Parts: sequence; structure tokens; C-alpha cells
Amino acid sequence: MPETRSLPVPDGLAGERVDAALSRLLGLSRTRAAELATEGGVVLDGRTLAKSDRLVAGGWLEITLPDAPSAPPPEPVAGLAIAYEDDDVVVVDKPVGVAAHASPGWQGPTVVGSLHAAGYRVSTSGAAERQGVVHRLDVGTSGLMVVAKSELAYTVLKRAFKERTVEKVYHALVQGHMDPFAGTIDAPVGRDPRHDYRFAVVADGKPAVTHYETLEAMSGASLLEIHLETGRTHQIRVHTSAVRHPCLGDTTYGADPVLAQRLGLTRQWLHAVRLGFAHPRDGRELVVTSEYPDDLAGALEMVREGRR
Repeated sequence: MPETRSLPVPDGLAGERVDAALSRLLGLSRTRAAELATEGGVVLDGRTLAKSDRLVAGGWLEITLPDAPSAPPPEPVAGLAIAYEDDDVVVVDKPVGVAAHASPGWQGPTVVGSLHAAGYRVSTSGAAERQGVVHRLDVGTSGLMVVAKSELAYTVLKRAFKERTVEKVYHALVQGHMDPFAGTIDAPVGRDPRHDYRFAVVADGKPAVTHYETLEAMSGASLLEIHLETGRTHQIRVHTSAVRHPCLGDTTYGADPVLAQRLGLTRQWLHAVRLGFAHPRDGRELVVTSEYPDDLAGALEMVREGRR
């Protein structure tokens, strides 16, 4: 049966458009929130609201959520490799096209689902769909991701990521040459006000800090090593785009689509190459590394050879 939620209009959402407010309140995309209103699922003090109506302070809100579609049974994901494992943690080398965990609107493969299907036991801490998940990688980003197997590991690693003591290193192939060749991009990141599927540098965004160093400068492109101090959604993609050097292949954030096609790239050239953290049980330093997948390695070689 459809689920109905009844609650007073939260103070922080008074005056907000219905679609924007529901997006923040329920964690939905703004598009899905607008659809919910269009379907008549949002009522304020007995009046059905449209997506552009505003919430009123002190009003009583009733939201009817449709039945969630049943998720497909989890299956092992081809290409998802185990880079390190012990009784407390499992570090996976995630291929492109795989989400960290299930979420509204995503019906594709997930890291959590693949681990369950392969018989791995993970921590039961966290929301049901993301148990064991202490950080995430975008669907379109490949590389290393750690999942907690024990409850101790979940608690310790969540704190480590929050306190920014985890070393997260990425390599990115970007258009053009960074100026300076090494530096820091410190700019807040939040939802793009024009496109709800994107993020952007916005004044009211969350603090985001990206440290970069040029490893190799080629004709029209640069290979960067990036250390993340924070972990905002799409942070590297947003920051490199903001300084007009988007990741090759990242047409969502302004990369040249013709160049992407020539290089055979169907996603951003971005890979999580190294993950380092203190082991949650004994504190020993654990560092795991990952090689570039074939699509990124091939595109990099073409750029090196000037075949662009």
C-alpha cells in the first residue's frame, strides 16, 4: 500500500516551492518530487498542492508516497574485484556503471548487492540499503571503495572519514593545463540551481577542498593526482569544471563531446587509485592501490601519442 507521511511544515522549508522542499525533505531528485506533486500526492491543510506552490509556516503537510518498485535480486557484478579483505573490512575495485548502494530511481548493480550475492557479510550498521557503506564513489567513477564488515569497522571508519584522516587519492585526465600546475581548489559545492541532476560551486554549498598536482602535461590535456580533503558529491568533477579544465569525457560538466567520442570515452576520466587508512581494529596503516581500467588507459595512451 502507498505510504502516507503527516507532519507540520518544517521551519526551514516554510516559503519553499513544493518540489524543492520535498527534494530536501525526502532525499528525492527535484524532478521526482515535482512528479509526486503532479500526481496529487502533496496536501497542505486539506488542499492539494502543485509543484510550484509554496509551503506555509505552521501548515500541516500530508505526503502520499507510491509503492516502491521491487528491487531486482542482488547479483555478483562482473568486473568488481576484491583488492583487500579481512574480518573487518573489504576494499573493492569498483568498475564504472556500478552504484555504491541502492537508491530511489537506480535499478542497476550495486557494490553492496554484489557483496551480498557473493556471500560476503557486511556490517548491519547504517540505513538498510547502505549497510556497511562508509563512503561512496559515483556510478561513473571507477576505483577503490572500502566497505565495513564488522560493527567496529563501521564506527571507526565513519569517524575517520568525518575527521578527514582517510587518504583518498584520484587520478584525473583533464582538458588543458592547470594554472598553477599544483594547488588547491577551495570552493563550496551544492546542487546546481538550474539543473537538479548536477552540482556546482554555489555560495550556500557545503565546504569542499580539492588538492591537485600535475603529473604529466600533454598536448591539450593534463594528468592530475588529486587528494580530496572533503568528499562532496561530484566534487572533483565540479571543481575541475569550475576552473575550466573538466575531466575528459565528462560532458555533463562541460567536456568536449567530440574529443570524448574520438577517445572512445563514455564517462569521465576519473579513477580512485589509492585509499589509505588506519586499520579499525589495530591501527596499522593500510594502503590499497588500483590500476587504470582499460577504457581510461586506452584514452590516456591516445592523448600521449597525440591521437586526439
